[in-house]
Amino acid sequence: MADGKVPVLVGPTAVGKTAVGLALAAHWPLEIISADSRQIYRRLDIGTAKPSRKDRARVVHHGLDLVEPGARYSAGQFARDAEHWLADIRGRGKLPVVVGGTGLYVRALADGLFREPALDPARRRALDAFTARLEPLELLRWAGRLDPGFRGGGRQRAARAIEVALLTGHPLTHWQEVARAQGAVDPWYIVLTAPRPVLHQRIARRAEAMVQRGLIEEVASVLAEGHSPTAPGLDGIGLREAVDFLHGRRPRESVAEAITLSTRRYAKRQQTWFRHQLGGVVLTLDATRPPERIAAEIAEIWDRNGA
Repeated sequence: MADGKVPVLVGPTAVGKTAVGLALAAHWPLEIISADSRQIYRRLDIGTAKPSRKDRARVVHHGLDLVEPGARYSAGQFARDAEHWLADIRGRGKLPVVVGGTGLYVRALADGLFREPALDPARRRALDAFTARLEPLELLRWAGRLDPGFRGGGRQRAARAIEVALLTGHPLTHWQEVARAQGAVDPWYIVLTAPRPVLHQRIARRAEAMVQRGLIEEVASVLAEGHSPTAPGLDGIGLREAVDFLHGRRPRESVAEAITLSTRRYAKRQQTWFRHQLGGVVLTLDATRPPERIAAEIAEIWDRNGA
């Protein structure tokens, strides 16, 4: 295989990326780097659909359980950490395989992001406290004023835009435009797709399963530790809906349905992103087939092309 070439398996949430990544272990001596901005949080296993403990024992995963639910973790930090994981995996003669649906993480790894200057910890904590008190619309307005290039997103992304602008003197989009860092990998993109009805069915099944497996209890346990309901680790689909129930803003029986609807919207945004933002060679595969068949096809194409 060419030095630096790395399979990068992406696609919308619930399409089956985790299962295909695990199935690839039958063909390659691999380790997986998770490119998922939710799975970095500890003790939020159900709500972020992490691979099971059994699967993680079978195939080594990097990028899981990195920070506490109250901490923030940027795409730039992911890129820096991933450089070390890549070197470690390759140093042991294994093939790194990136698996995930967070487009910004994938871009950070493939294209590079700016290396932020050191930020004063005291000012950062004070700013965190300030942004945590803002209502969602007010937070977005602040982000838009401080960074004209800000294109929206959740609380964490808006808070990040505010933080970088105020603590560095330049907006985040400025730093991204002037970044000269080279990407850590030469990606070979594999995009998993499924017809909308199939994907919607998978999303609904997963939402129901999350609630049945104890999603609400998992979130309640994290809140009981003293974490804010607006903590970065709880600002994700599934987690927000559980928080709403625990604070009396929705009935328990509506949680799975609300997660399903939010996840459908998110999956649509992911599909649009992966259609337009990936560069180079992209292999698109039908994910309605068994993961073992998909993995076998990926491995055959990889070997045939001398990757």
